[in-house]
Amino acid sequence: MNITDDIHRQFAEYFEEPAIWPYAYLLSQKLTEGNICISVDDVPDNLNSTPYSKSITAKELISLKHLVSKQDVLTTPFILHNDRLYFQRYFKYETSIIHKLNDLIAAEKTVLANRMSQLESQRTLIQSLNTDYKLDNLTTKEKVDWQLVAVTQALLNNFTIITGGPGTGKTTTLAKLLIVLYALEPNAKVALAAPTGKASMRMLESLKSSTLNFTEETKAKIGQLVPSTIHSLLGYKRESVNFKHNAENPLPYDWVVVDEASMIDVPMFSKLLAAIGDNTRIILLGDKDQLASVEAGSLLGDLCQTLPSLNQFSDETAQWINTFITDDDRKINAEFINDTKQLLAGHIIELKYSHRFNSQGAIGKVSRAVIDGKVDEVKALIENAQGTNVIVDQKNDPALLENFVAGYAAFINEPAIHLALKKLNELRVLVAVRQGPRGLYAINKAIELHLRKKALIKPDDEFYENRPIMITRNMYDLGLLNGDTGIMRKDASGNMKVWFEDGQGGIKSVLPAYLNYSETAFAMTIHKSQGSEFDHVMVILPEGTSNALLTRELLYTGITRAKSSITIQGEMATIEHVVNSCVKRISGITGRIDN
Repeated sequence: MNITDDIHRQFAEYFEEPAIWPYAYLLSQKLTEGNICISVDDVPDNLNSTPYSKSITAKELISLKHLVSKQDVLTTPFILHNDRLYFQRYFKYETSIIHKLNDLIAAEKTVLANRMSQLESQRTLIQSLNTDYKLDNLTTKEKVDWQLVAVTQALLNNFTIITGGPGTGKTTTLAKLLIVLYALEPNAKVALAAPTGKASMRMLESLKSSTLNFTEETKAKIGQLVPSTIHSLLGYKRESVNFKHNAENPLPYDWVVVDEASMIDVPMFSKLLAAIGDNTRIILLGDKDQLASVEAGSLLGDLCQTLPSLNQFSDETAQWINTFITDDDRKINAEFINDTKQLLAGHIIELKYSHRFNSQGAIGKVSRAVIDGKVDEVKALIENAQGTNVIVDQKNDPALLENFVAGYAAFINEPAIHLALKKLNELRVLVAVRQGPRGLYAINKAIELHLRKKALIKPDDEFYENRPIMITRNMYDLGLLNGDTGIMRKDASGNMKVWFEDGQGGIKSVLPAYLNYSETAFAMTIHKSQGSEFDHVMVILPEGTSNALLTRELLYTGITRAKSSITIQGEMATIEHVVNSCVKRISGITGRIDN
């Protein structure tokens, strides 16, 4: 490859010292793959992916003092720490995250006794929020009322992660927390945010639709919450990597709640934490097993991996939490007692019981076997999937796709736009890749062709009636965010518009000519589906096993977008490869956080 065609080589050879070139090349290459750093011990084994034939040792590397320094000097382009090489900027991001988490958790010690006393004063209210579901056939881990455990811990902590798979009740847990919080602090200022506007709106919608017994005051306060993207929360500055809110100008909230935290990259999380002031507490909600962020880092997963196992508490803490749980069978038991001194112990709670996919249901079994990498179990479940809400087509029968997308007739034939938008989101085709015969563009064309044959649409030009549109970049001036989905329809005057839900129960319209960053959305990528839920989902995998995107996290994310049924198209060899492959991103957070 010519140097002018290889951006990583251009970067490496910007530096005048040839000895750094293999390291700079690999670090640049790995950063584009989502890695924060590289292990210097792995460089010799990876030279064949670079234009270079040899590398110097780690000891020789640190001798390049004008280019490489250790963590106590942050003025060189590269930082070497624990045999991992970083770009200076990313080492600073990672370091600032670790320091901020240490500061937040250390500050809890001075207020812990008072917070415990406050919660004890609300014992009756908290006990009224005990989870109620049948315990028959559940595992020991599923029986514990982890939702209530998470509520009590989040109200004690300055920093809390609440993780769990789909249907485990992360938003319900947040609703319970708000009930107690507003009883303790009626004037508490709460911010709701997520990496995408779609995800932040869905969090608020879930809170509003909760069947919990809110007081009128609490219901009113939840109704006043305004969700936003993290970018908007921090104060987006056009053409700048910095934000209005930072360490010098912290966010003006008592609580910041961030949903879909698996999608947050390391630079963004560093900037978010920097804007958390001394009197602000932060909660992250998300599924640690989902796809990591598109950009560098797998922040949520890395933080969860700092503990050998989640939901571990000291005996004293467990006994105190158990005083709020009225059913003995749902209390923290001996399996979860561990007096570990690790920083995030007691700050990460994993919800175990899925109200949507319990451990006995077909979707729950398949998704769990996929993310656990159990190939034989996945194959057995597929073989026995007949008659369940899981369909696996290994022959890629075109009729199966045609039968599935026939369901789009519901939104096309619905005259009321607000109802059509809801019906559009009842089902979706998800793909793993963009290019190729089973990629996004080809599948969208195939769906358009089929719906045209059924006389449901007329895709004669770009702006056709009932074309579903997805926004692919934040367009703040239009009030539209990456991931928002709308439908093309004419208004009462016959003008073609794209109609979106406005987040307040109504709809809004935009002229299609303004939507420069958008694409057809009969099918969408699994990456873009994060933060969404559909009743029925069809996942289409590409042929072969060579694509690096094909990982168990990708398939797990696709499967768990479905609430009622999942259809998967893909050869068994491809499915086996996917289940055997996992996202491997290198960062130093897991190893550094307790040091």
